Amino acid sequence: MAQALRRPGVRLVLTSATLLFVELVLLRWIPANVTYIGFFSNFLLMASFLGIGVGILFGRRLANAAWSPFPLLLLLVVALILGAKLDVQIRASDEIFFGLAESHAADTNFLVLPLVFVLVAAVMGALALPLGSLLRSMPPLRAYALDIAGSIGGIALFVGLSVLSLQPPVWFGVLGALLAGRALAYPLSRFSIVNGAFVIATCGLVIGATASGDLWSPYYRISVQRPAGSDATISVNGIPHQAMHAVDIDPPAAEPFYDQIYQWFPGRSFGHALVVGAGSGTDTAYALANKVQAIDAVEIDPRILELGEREHPNHPYSDPRVREYVDDGRAFLRSSGDRYDLIVFALPDSLTLVSTSANVRLESFLFTREAFASARDHLAPNGVFVLYNYYRQPWLLAKIEGMLTDVFGTEPLVREYDAPIGSAAVLAASPGDLQVSGQAALLSPAIANDRPAAATDDWPFLYLRDRVIAPYYILALIFVLLVAGIATVLAARLVSTPLAAFSPHFFLLGAAFLLLETRSLTMFSLLFGTTWTVNAMAFAAILTSVLLAIGVNAMTKPPRAVLYSGLGVT
Repeated sequence: MAQALRRPGVRLVLTSATLLFVELVLLRWIPANVTYIGFFSNFLLMASFLGIGVGILFGRRLANAAWSPFPLLLLLVVALILGAKLDVQIRASDEIFFGLAESHAADTNFLVLPLVFVLVAAVMGALALPLGSLLRSMPPLRAYALDIAGSIGGIALFVGLSVLSLQPPVWFGVLGALLAGRALAYPLSRFSIVNGAFVIATCGLVIGATASGDLWSPYYRISVQRPAGSDATISVNGIPHQAMHAVDIDPPAAEPFYDQIYQWFPGRSFGHALVVGAGSGTDTAYALANKVQAIDAVEIDPRILELGEREHPNHPYSDPRVREYVDDGRAFLRSSGDRYDLIVFALPDSLTLVSTSANVRLESFLFTREAFASARDHLAPNGVFVLYNYYRQPWLLAKIEGMLTDVFGTEPLVREYDAPIGSAAVLAASPGDLQVSGQAALLSPAIANDRPAAATDDWPFLYLRDRVIAPYYILALIFVLLVAGIATVLAARLVSTPLAAFSPHFFLLGAAFLLLETRSLTMFSLLFGTTWTVNAMAFAAILTSVLLAIGVNAMTKPPRAVLYSGLGVT
């Protein structure tokens, strides 16, 4: 066994698999413990790539894996994140981060993102130390093919753990097994024993910090609070997300917007309804209580849906009138040919990004002008399209109202509520006439006149007021470039690599690859939905195409002009 692990090809595959596995573990685990890092996890991806590159440079002198500083750095990062309770506070009214609380503010909070960036880069750099020497130990095409194959294996391993909804102790335990496999390639030494102790300590910290009642879906860390005498509530990544309200209680539920549409149309029978963002079932329970005859309940997160099946007091998902779908709402609309009397977009806030290389949230393509048009096209002649949420800022409500007006040709009905975490509102639009009972109004002129530009499939950023890059993103990108430049120059000098060896050709190819990856993930999300399966398929397709390119290059050497002409046509 140890003899096989000493082979350069096996070590290269194992090292590449471990790198990708650790990258995905950090990208899932850190945002679940540092609030709002999930909204910036593409920076963590950049930190991973930077760390791997710098680690390969340093590996020219420090390639002995048994000596690796990675276990100690990983232990320090895990201890810091669990012990310091890091948080990010952004005071801005032109972009919304749901769950933001002023109580989280701290003088040092703007240092959190740079700190986490540097820590992730350091961890990945330490793990990548042996990669450069392994790549140089065999012919380039074979080395690159094994590197990509190992990367695919690491992604597949983590996706498998996510499919099974296994928790972080299992992730770090699997990581420990991968590191043990790498260590077996070297003779036992004091360094390897100490590193093993660091890995065990890290796993112990993670086990101790993992709450026994938490669930891990493909998207979130899910916590359920069950206070005595009150409705159960669900938090994701530490942010309050939704409540399982019972319909048959008196007084009415704390969130009256669930029932508003039925108060507006008290005598109307909605034969067929679609609930997008059905969650744990409260929206579906209200629809059933108001005699809706058939309901398609669409929820992207299977674990939240399962919580509703088990724990909602009205058990709406047990009703034969309800059909459940685990799917992205936009993808469901695209694939469905049904017409609905009522379509509800029910509090669909993802609180997370589609992926770590595309700064698009799970619901981004659900709140575009094209998505509203798709909902309109699935309505029966007098059907009603309803949205409700905590919109928090008047400009956001005006933005959605303007998009509905553009799509339906008439201004929607609006009902606003005061809420502890910001104003809530219900909006209703229809291709027919809306004859309502009860309190309803059009948007006030002051708000309606402050309408930001609509979100579209080409600019799917509902929660950005203007079509600009936020200043703190520009500052963060400048910081990333500075750190990358300093780290690269420093590493090159320490290992006596002349900067003249820098290849602009490969630099541009690397930049193009990341742009292609980001574009592919965003396009896949638009075409097939923002589910984790789509993202996994996108990553697999990209890396498989690289493997195929290596195979083609091994068999034939097409002129560079032909290759770039093909890229240009594409």
